[in-house]
Amino acid sequence: MAETVGRTVSRARGHRAAGLVAGLFAPRPSGTRHPLVAVAMVVPLAAFLAFLFGGWDAVVTQASSVAGMLGR
Repeated sequence: MAETVGRTVSRARGHRAAGLVAGLFAPRPSGTRHPLVAVAMVVPLAAFLAFLFGGWDAVVTQASSVAGMLGR
């Protein structure tokens, strides 16, 4: 009898842990995020990666190309 109780408790813990892991990869609710929040999240990472890999010249070139296409 004691063995079944132990198995039941460990199974319950396993399900809870599996639910937690599955929750990390589950689709998020269909709410929308404001575009400025998304930009604020992405720009620091992009700047860090450009600095880390020495891509500042490429970033400046692309930005000036886009600005030229937009007519600014």
